[in-house]
Amino acid sequence: MATRYWIAALPVADDNVAAGKTALWARLQDAISRHSFDTPLYRFTVPDLRPGTLDSLLALSDDLVKSNIFIEGVSHKIRRQIEDLERAGGVEPGTLTVDGVPVDSYLTRFVWDEGKYPVNAPLKETVASIQSQVAKIEDDMKVRVAEYGNVKSQLGTINRKQTGSLAVRDLSNLIKPEDMVTSEHLVTLLSIVPKYSQKDWLSSYESLDTFVIRDFEYSPEAQESRKQELEKLLQDQEVMRTSLLQWCYASYSEVFSSWMHFSAVRVFVESILRYGLPARFLSVVLAPSTKSEKKVRNILEGLCGNANSSYWRSEDDVGMAAGLGGETESHPYVSFTINFV
Repeated sequence: MATRYWIAALPVADDNVAAGKTALWARLQDAISRHSFDTPLYRFTVPDLRPGTLDSLLALSDDLVKSNIFIEGVSHKIRRQIEDLERAGGVEPGTLTVDGVPVDSYLTRFVWDEGKYPVNAPLKETVASIQSQVAKIEDDMKVRVAEYGNVKSQLGTINRKQTGSLAVRDLSNLIKPEDMVTSEHLVTLLSIVPKYSQKDWLSSYESLDTFVIRDFEYSPEAQESRKQELEKLLQDQEVMRTSLLQWCYASYSEVFSSWMHFSAVRVFVESILRYGLPARFLSVVLAPSTKSEKKVRNILEGLCGNANSSYWRSEDDVGMAAGLGGETESHPYVSFTINFV
């Protein structure tokens, strides 16, 4: 499965938009098969959204790149959390899914969810809704991860006491009841001596003062209590790990779906700003290999014709490309990258 895809939109010159899209799609398929046959190519269907005014689109475009960085970032955070949780549980990494299908299939077979995002809603509202949903999931994740981290921290503290040096570790599991002698006139004291100092210690310990003695009170009840505490924390950690992992699976699906809907809005807005109204463009998904990128770029550029409309600011091509497409490289067509990881 590829982990990096391009979403691109090419202008349709034919007044009959449907026929023009069909013809352009056939030309693109033919060019890819002849010059870059190893590049997967798919249609990316964007619905007829409500464009609003040119001013509103320009205002929205200023926020699209920043919003995309945020949504993509949350997606990657959840994915990394899933990998950490699977590794902690000794679980083989599974295939992440969105609405029951692998993530790459969801992208390459994308269908707009009109029930969730009405196509007649203002684009600003749709984008705000997506951002709000993703932000809520991110906040929820912070709380859940913090709770899980707190249990891990408690276990870490206990483990350090169990495995640290004898000067600091819990001695309950090392001392036997018969080692401790307590009477009216006698109390057992413990001392920790390095092996290389054992001989010196045995010859001089009777004259040492109280400052080299470690205080320790043997208590079978306390030892059992600490044992039960450790077992409970281990159980709590596993329950929380499993619960958090399931939540991450579901939340990743939700965020990735939101990200693809956001990407569809982005394609629509950038295509209108570049090619003008009414909306006449063909949007596609490609996954070129690194060695094929230049060939694919040339193919896409060749199919643009003289499409640099007045909506494209010729005096600042690179700046416009960075502002709209989110890339530092300028292209005469809409293009941006989707990174799964």
